[in-house]
Amino acid sequence: MALLTKNRGALLILMFNLLLVFSGIGLVIPIMPKFMESLGITGGTIGLLVAAFSLTQLLCSPWAGRLTDSFGRKKMIVIGLVVFAVSEGLFGVASSSGLLFVSRLMGGVSAAMIMPAVMAYAADITTPEERATGMGYITAAITTGFVIGPGIGGYIAEFGIRVPFYAAAAAGIVAAVMTLFILRESLPSPAAASDTPAPEPEERKSLLGQLRSAYKEPYFLSLIIVFVMSFGLANFETVFGLFVDHKFGFEPKDIAFIITFGSIAGAVVQVTAFSWILKRFGERRVISLCLLFAGLFILLTLFVHRFWMIFAVTFIVFLAIDILRPAISTQMSMVAKDQQGYVAGLNSAFTSLGNIAGPIAAGFLFDLDINYPYTLACLVLLMCFALSVKGKKRRLRNAQVSS
Repeated sequence: MALLTKNRGALLILMFNLLLVFSGIGLVIPIMPKFMESLGITGGTIGLLVAAFSLTQLLCSPWAGRLTDSFGRKKMIVIGLVVFAVSEGLFGVASSSGLLFVSRLMGGVSAAMIMPAVMAYAADITTPEERATGMGYITAAITTGFVIGPGIGGYIAEFGIRVPFYAAAAAGIVAAVMTLFILRESLPSPAAASDTPAPEPEERKSLLGQLRSAYKEPYFLSLIIVFVMSFGLANFETVFGLFVDHKFGFEPKDIAFIITFGSIAGAVVQVTAFSWILKRFGERRVISLCLLFAGLFILLTLFVHRFWMIFAVTFIVFLAIDILRPAISTQMSMVAKDQQGYVAGLNSAFTSLGNIAGPIAAGFLFDLDINYPYTLACLVLLMCFALSVKGKKRRLRNAQVSS
C-alpha cells in the first residue's frame, strides 16, 4: 500500500523529528558513567535522576494530552522540542546535582508534550486503513533513534564528555525549527469542528482513582506482572553503563557498541520474527520464557569477565527485553476487549511506576555493592516469571470449570 500519498511529507517530518530527539536521548547513554564520575555523583543520585524523568512524564502526560486537543498539535510539538533542547543543554553545562535534576524534570515534561502530540498528529493525517502503517513508521523512527544514538554518542564523546549533550540540544533545536516553518497544524479549526456534533463526554477517573480500582479488574495479575517486569528491567538498564564501567573498565565506545548491537538485533527480531514467535508459542509462553531468560542471564553477568562473554550475555538480556515488551502490550490488548484505551492507560501507568521505583532501588543498591542491583533484578524477574506461570495455571483451571 502506498503510504499516505497526500500527507507523506508531514509524516516524514514527524519521523525525522522523533529520530533526532530519540537519537539525542541515546547519545548520552554510553558517556553517563564518565560524566557522573567527573562530577563525583553517586549511583543513588543517578537512580533518582532517571526516576525524576519518568515521574514528571507520568504526571504531565494527562495534562499534555488535553492541551494537545485544545492548544494544537504543532504548537505542542514545537514547545516540547524546545524544552527538550534546553534540558539537554542544561545537563551539559551543569556542575551541580541541582541543575541536573532541573534538566531531568524538564526532559520529562518535554517527553510528555511531544509524544501525545505526535501520535495525535499521525492519527489526524491517516485514514483508519492507513493508521497502523502510519503508527508503525512513527514507532520505527523512535526505535531507530534509540539504536543509532548510543553508537554516535560513544564516538562524539571522544571530543569531550559534555559534547554529546550539546549535540542533543542542537538536534532538538533543528527539529523545532523544521516543525515551526514546514509542518502545518493538523487539529481541525473550532469552526470546522463545530459542524460535527460533539460526543457525550465520558466520565473519567483520575490516575490515582484508576490505580486504586485496578485490583478489582480480572487482568490485575497482568498489571502486577507489568509493574514487576518494569521494575526489574529498569533496575538492570539504569546501572548497566555504571556496572561495566566500574567492574570491567569499559570505555564509552565499548558501552555504545554493546547497546547499539543489542538494539539493532532486537529491532530486527521485532520486524521480522516477532509476529511468528507469538503465533508459534503464544503470548503467555513467550512472556514467561523471556522473563526466565532475562532473569537468568542478568545473574550470569555477575560471573563473566571477558569482553565477548559480557557481550554475549547482555545481548541475550537485551533481546529478551525487546521481545518481552511488545508481547506484554499484545497480551494486555487481548484481555482488554472493549476497554482498550482504559487498559492501555493502566498498562502505561504501571510501567511508569516500575520505571520510577526500579532506578531508585538500583542506584542506592549500587552504592552499597555494584553486584546488588543485578541480584535484585534477577530475583524480581524470576518472581515475575513465577507469577506469569501461576496466572497461566489459574486461567487453565477457570477454563476447565467453565467448560
